[in-house]
Amino acid sequence: MEFPDDLKYTKEHEWVRIKGDVAIMGITDFAQEQLGDIVYLELPAEGEAVEQGEPFGVVESVKAVSDLYAALSGEVLEINDPLAENPETLNEDCYEEGWMIKVKVSDTKEVDSLMSCKEYQAYVKEEQA
Repeated sequence: MEFPDDLKYTKEHEWVRIKGDVAIMGITDFAQEQLGDIVYLELPAEGEAVEQGEPFGVVESVKAVSDLYAALSGEVLEINDPLAENPETLNEDCYEEGWMIKVKVSDTKEVDSLMSCKEYQAYVKEEQA
């Protein structure tokens, strides 16, 4: 299982890559493994507002349907359009080609509530115990 150390993580198994005041979000390797083969993805429209901890979309796999939760609050600048047509990309490359949304962060203090790579690894280990 992969845990890139340049990302921040949530307890809902989303990752965040922060570049200035823009956050790129997706689901973690652990999440895609737990979901199994992903068959459908619903993302917000560009320009919509997302709020930290609140659902912004849905991911459906052969095993389950799960809400996607925003890691940070802000305005959706861009969505990964090809991902909706090829949701299996999440199973193949969840950290690069499988990014979901780019958000202009409205409150950078929210970043402090996210987990580091080491903290997330410990969290996943605890969930698996």
